[in-house]
Amino acid sequence: MAVTGNTTQGPAEVHREIPDAATAWWTVGAGQGEFRREPLPGVSDGEASVRTLFTGVSRGTEALVARGEVPASERERMRAPFQEGDFPFPVKYGYLNVGTVEHGPAALRGRTVFSLFPHQSHFVVPAEALHPVPDAVPPRRAVLAGAVETAVNVLWDAAPLVGDRVIVVGAGMIGCAIARVARGIPGSEVTLVDVDPARAATAEALGVGFALATEEIAPADVVIEASGAGAGLQLALGLAPTDGEVIVASWYGSRPVSLELGADFHSRRIALRPSQVGEVAARRRGSRTTRNRLALALRLLEDPAFDELLAGASTWRQLPEVTAALADGTAGELCHTIDWTAE
Repeated sequence: MAVTGNTTQGPAEVHREIPDAATAWWTVGAGQGEFRREPLPGVSDGEASVRTLFTGVSRGTEALVARGEVPASERERMRAPFQEGDFPFPVKYGYLNVGTVEHGPAALRGRTVFSLFPHQSHFVVPAEALHPVPDAVPPRRAVLAGAVETAVNVLWDAAPLVGDRVIVVGAGMIGCAIARVARGIPGSEVTLVDVDPARAATAEALGVGFALATEEIAPADVVIEASGAGAGLQLALGLAPTDGEVIVASWYGSRPVSLELGADFHSRRIALRPSQVGEVAARRRGSRTTRNRLALALRLLEDPAFDELLAGASTWRQLPEVTAALADGTAGELCHTIDWTAE
């Protein structure tokens, strides 16, 4: 993972005068960040204190944050539940946190839990913000809960049927999670499409097909775009069936995307429909909550195949390099995890 730009690598000892403090990572400029020591509040009734084991880097969203590219119009909607600071900078951001409950309700003490908390060593939150991780899910794999929850929501939007041919354009963390969950639909034929031939091995490990974006690919019944690239979205349009639609899982932030909407786009009557994890998909909004959806994602993570989505790992002290790589585009496509157990 390359390091570029100026990163402020403040040691964990900064602000040592604060007792009972946590170490938190703040992004303070494009590709730049610093460690801050933050006081921990006492644990009140209905709250719990958590010691972080791992955090995950949600590459697509956190790259936009690291570059300061969250559009002004979306800065409120894009706030993470426990974010501090404001976009673009300085901001404490992140939402893939797995830790152990040290103090709190008896039912949670000692449990491994997932929460939507930023990159920080310890924290105190309402107990209802914590989601117990099933015993069969290793803590590091549990950081994928956000990706699998997104996959569930995208598939609720796409609504593939038994025996459908499903194409997912983009074999990054979200695209791979969608493909693995879709594979469980009886009779389905799932294909991941990507520009990187190395993703063929990942697709094989996930039990789905693979095609290079440059190959001739037959249209499918369901097409989902998760590439984060305008070229991937253009390709998805060409793979949709007549009178079909493309479910757009990518979020492009403030980057413009150009599409060619001539040729047979109108005659085939292709629709573009976004899917966004901030709300439960419309098809399930009356019967499911975001908590139900996340609990389902954690159960799905009992599948060991999801370990294929865990790529690089760094200690928390390497967050300056991770942030720089997110900003300059050299970060990997799959899930990079941050280990908070190291001194």
